[in-house]
Amino acid sequence: MSRRRTGARPATHELVFVGVLIALSAFAWLEVHRLATPDMRAGLLTGAARPENSGGMAAMPMENSMSAGLFLGIWLVMMAAMMLPAVTPVIMRIDRLVRRRDGRGVTAYMLAAGYLLVWGAAGAAAYGLYLAFQSAVTGGDPLRAARAGAVVLVFAGVYQLSPLKRACLRLCRSPLAVVVRHGERITAGPPGALLVGVHHGAFCLGCCWALMAVLLAAGMMSLVWMGVIAAVILVEKVWRYGERVSGPLGVVMIAFGLALLVSPGLTPTLT
Repeated sequence: MSRRRTGARPATHELVFVGVLIALSAFAWLEVHRLATPDMRAGLLTGAARPENSGGMAAMPMENSMSAGLFLGIWLVMMAAMMLPAVTPVIMRIDRLVRRRDGRGVTAYMLAAGYLLVWGAAGAAAYGLYLAFQSAVTGGDPLRAARAGAVVLVFAGVYQLSPLKRACLRLCRSPLAVVVRHGERITAGPPGALLVGVHHGAFCLGCCWALMAVLLAAGMMSLVWMGVIAAVILVEKVWRYGERVSGPLGVVMIAFGLALLVSPGLTPTLT
C-alpha cells in the first residue's frame, strides 16, 4: 500500500503543478489582451510603414512611451504567457529525474520562479530596445523604420544559425544535464531550486533573446506575433526534432529581412 501511495504522489503533484502553470499562462494571455493598446500592437515590422493608395508610405502614429515600471510589469506578464508553456515539460522532467534518483521531489514552483526571474531581469534591456524601436517608428521616416526592422530580422536570423544559439538550445532542452550538474542543489531546498531555475533561465535567455527582439520589432503586445514567437519557442524546446528548426528558420528570417531592406513596403500590417 505504501508503495502505491508513494507512486501516486508524483502524478498528483504533476497534475497540480501543470494545472497551476496553465491557469497562470491563460491569465497572462488575457491580461496582455486587456492591457494592449494599438501602439503596443504595432512596430517596425507591423504598421511602422504602410503602403497608401498613392504608393507612398505613411507613418503609424504612436502614443508616448511607457514608463519603465509599466513596461516591466507588462513584460513579465508577457513572459509568463509565452514561456511557461515551453518550460513546463522541462521542469516536469527534472522533477521526475530527481524523484527516480533520490526518491524526493523538487520544488517545481521555485524552478519556475527562478526561470521567470531571469526573464523579468531581461526586461530592462528589452525596455531599452522598446524605446529605440518606438523612436524609429515615430521619427517621421517610415521607410527608415521599416528598414531598421529588417536589420533586426536579419541579425536575429544570423543568431539562429550561430553555435551559441545551438549550444544554449541544447542545454535548455536537456533536463538530464540540469540534474547531473545541479542535482544536489535542487534537492537542498527552495533556495537551491530557485538558483537552479535562474541558471536554466539564463540558458533559455541565451537561446531566445533574438526571437524576443523580433517580437519587439513586430509589435510588443500583438497577440498574433506573440503567438507566432511562442509557438516557435515551444517547438524548439519541446518537439523531438526542435533543434533542426532553428537553422531553416534563421535562413527564412534572413531572406525576409533582406527583402524588406530592398522593398520596405512588404512589411506586414497584421497587428
